[in-house]
Amino acid sequence: MEILLVEDNEDDIVLTQEAFTEAKLMNVINTVRDGEEALAYLRREGKYKVARLPGLILLDINMPKKNGFEVLETMKADPSLRSLPVVMLTTSDREEDIVRSYADGACSYIRKPVDLDRFIDVVKQFELYWTLVSKIPSSAG
Repeated sequence: MEILLVEDNEDDIVLTQEAFTEAKLMNVINTVRDGEEALAYLRREGKYKVARLPGLILLDINMPKKNGFEVLETMKADPSLRSLPVVMLTTSDREEDIVRSYADGACSYIRKPVDLDRFIDVVKQFELYWTLVSKIPSSAG
């Protein structure tokens, strides 16, 4: 499954990639660094004309240009993007961010651990859930 990681923080990008590698998960992770770039990727605009739609989007909240909530709201308003599963992957544990994420259409909310070993554990648990338990429409992944 291809994953689109929408994250502006280089340390968090590296941490996420390392966690997926250490967890020995066979996913392709494409990365974009802000909300506008995420929407261009998903709409296959500009340099992303031949990009494949991801089976899963890992979306940070706090980003430049368009934040994660703006990206999520735009996606859910677009019939061609609304069925793509979005997981908010963020350092925020604010209750209002969690509530808003689900209200806006996210299918999950994961707080990013800053420790690599803990992040690897979270990624492994998420992978088991996502591949063995969760069902998504075939057009979304």
